[in-house]
Amino acid sequence: MSLPSQTVALLQAARDLVKMLPADAVLILTETALDWDEVGRLLGGCRLFVAAENPTHTRPLRERDDWTVIDLDPEPLPTQERMNDALLKAVSQNLLQPGSHVVALYNGIASLDDAPEPVDSLSIIHLGEHLERMTSQDLRALGRSVPLDVLRAVVDLATEIGREGREGQPVGTILVVGDTRKVLGLSRFQNFNPFRGYTRAERDIRHRDVREQIKEIAKLDGAILIGRDGIAEAACLHLGARADGVQLRKGFGSRHAAAAGVSKQTSAIAFAVSQSSGSVRVFQKGEEVLHIEPLARPHVWQPFKLETHDPEDEERADGVS
Repeated sequence: MSLPSQTVALLQAARDLVKMLPADAVLILTETALDWDEVGRLLGGCRLFVAAENPTHTRPLRERDDWTVIDLDPEPLPTQERMNDALLKAVSQNLLQPGSHVVALYNGIASLDDAPEPVDSLSIIHLGEHLERMTSQDLRALGRSVPLDVLRAVVDLATEIGREGREGQPVGTILVVGDTRKVLGLSRFQNFNPFRGYTRAERDIRHRDVREQIKEIAKLDGAILIGRDGIAEAACLHLGARADGVQLRKGFGSRHAAAAGVSKQTSAIAFAVSQSSGSVRVFQKGEEVLHIEPLARPHVWQPFKLETHDPEDEERADGVS
């Protein structure tokens, strides 16, 4: 079995880039079986990761000590998301370090199902730009109360708010997803509802332009409520759910307490974005279940403080008095 000429050219380019950049590894995201002996010859001297959904494509590699096989979940995801999943698994298993550079080879152009090209695209990836995303397995751990595509959109929105802030200023907020009727029953508006009067399509957070608008709304005091269908329902909410019985780690402020409380008293999932650090903590049933750290956020030096309390205790953005 020989490799197509374009695949050979891309493998050679990947090898050269590893030496020139330098890069830490090559990732091959494959949908087909390859001539692995030829791949090994062309990528000699490179640290190699191979990711595939079908284990039959990578079975010959599992006995090779110098190659790492990453098994992907067999679900119909875009190439970019499968690549993110592969990189996140490599980092979580301490196979790659945050900040590493990876040369990725993959099939990025639509082709016939019965005759896909093995490799037709090459990308250079800096892992610091990808670590904020979550794998499908992480999201499925939250259960089936909210569809996967909606959870992905909320994660993207929350991490972008934490990393970017708005107009050069850090922003903290709470995103509450699901069980909208009960959440509204436990809450009150602190201001006008900025989503009122807009169509469902204009409030669907699965659209990037809608998420960009919500980033502006996140500057306002109060939580943002999103339905399990991905439609933004309300903002500027004072969350009235009590945090009785919720155990929070030391240093968490009122924003995290509000997120934990509303997740305990409803079936909603709450995402608390920290204004001070940009980190995102996900609460379900009153407990922190996931933590996302925005490694790409630029560091801003702050005056040295001796106080031991969390500055978020003094913030009003969570709507808790």
